Amino acid sequence: MAQVLEFKLPDLGEGLTEAEIVRWLVDVGDVVAIDQPVVEVETAKAMVEVPCPYGGVVTARFGEEGTELPVGAPLLTVAVGAAEAVPAGAPAPAPGAERDAGAAVSSEYSGNVLVGYGTAGPAARRRRIRPQSPAVAHPTPTAAAGPAPTARTATPTAQVPAAPAPAVPAAGSGGPVPVISPLVRKLARDRGLDLREVRGSGPEGLILRADVDRALAARETPVATAVAAAPAAVPAAAATAPAGERIPLRGLRGAVADKLSRSRTEIPDATCWVDADATELMAARTAMNAAGGPKISLLALLARICAHALSRFPELNSTVDTAAREIVRLPGVHLGFAAQTPRGLVVPVVRDAGTRTAESLTEEFARLTESARQGTLTPADLTGGTFTLNNYGVFGVDGSTPIINHPEAAMLGVGRIIPKPWVHQGELAVRQVVQLSLTFDHRVCDGGTAGGFLRYVADCVEQPAVLLRTV
Repeated sequence: MAQVLEFKLPDLGEGLTEAEIVRWLVDVGDVVAIDQPVVEVETAKAMVEVPCPYGGVVTARFGEEGTELPVGAPLLTVAVGAAEAVPAGAPAPAPGAERDAGAAVSSEYSGNVLVGYGTAGPAARRRRIRPQSPAVAHPTPTAAAGPAPTARTATPTAQVPAAPAPAVPAAGSGGPVPVISPLVRKLARDRGLDLREVRGSGPEGLILRADVDRALAARETPVATAVAAAPAAVPAAAATAPAGERIPLRGLRGAVADKLSRSRTEIPDATCWVDADATELMAARTAMNAAGGPKISLLALLARICAHALSRFPELNSTVDTAAREIVRLPGVHLGFAAQTPRGLVVPVVRDAGTRTAESLTEEFARLTESARQGTLTPADLTGGTFTLNNYGVFGVDGSTPIINHPEAAMLGVGRIIPKPWVHQGELAVRQVVQLSLTFDHRVCDGGTAGGFLRYVADCVEQPAVLLRTV
């Protein structure tokens, strides 16, 4: 006999606490196989196809496309073994046989790992299914005609009695607050909002960010009684709200906003810059590519220069532990690079960039760039960076003062390389000139170290042979 199992939004790793449903890959009534992708979600870091660890018939989906769900919220329910027909007139199972059969089908699950989570076998006992909310769950299709099902042949969802709505802690109560997102807690704490006074709209009364936003908006606007008593004030109050299109700061855009705001709040950054003659570097790249073999990208050569510069100035390959008031110098160079995609700005990370050749760096940059464009980067591809290389010259600009990618300590920016008048060997000539800028955390070093790093990078750009002394 079929057993209905509930599949919840899994932990997608790297501290992600919520995801937005982008596209359902299955409908209610579809038969799914073990580990078949059933929904595509967008986290704060990447687009992820979530596979279902159970095989069977989809009986319900929770959440429409565009809905944001917290980790642990129900995604769908699957009737395991529902595809096996029960012969008409079959004898009733012996007492306890149904429980044994349920235990048998419950072993049909995957042990695979998606991104930072592992599936596990369901509990031996049958699980009770939460009543579906008409607003978010697709009800299981019923037959158009035919006799009413008996209690033995009814679907499991029909057997479960409706449970009362989950209780939400009353205002001022000392019970646990139903919220799991640290971002929601921080938002409420920063704005002085008591979460015990907020009624959650998520599963089982879970408090979502939208609930906190509504509570904050209600607190900052006149109460309904005041509006009713003074209807003439309504137009004036409405006029204070800015007009125009409102775009929610969520998903990737919201994560970028939070991270940049944190960087500006916590990091006392400073920027220095210098112009460099990149003619010799461009000529060296042309000669390397003309010699045959895999093509070498300019970004790979700049990455090699960054890695060598960080080995000479390790202060910039570090992070600050604010709780311990310590600077942590990191042993390896994991180089992030800014990539603009249709979904927004992402920073993929090249692992162990300091030990890679120019060919290996070129290949890895190409792989990560293509994954970024396709939206298939994993959280592991987007975390763990120790230094960022930002080639904003592709946008046709010369200089910038970028915001440091928290919790890193520095970022090197590279502008466009264009012909400019330049004094070369005592004479005025047209050379390929680039502007380099370094934004750094002033807590990890002073201007002398930052200037020394930037000057060494400029020297390597102007005379690539400088690198031969460090190889």
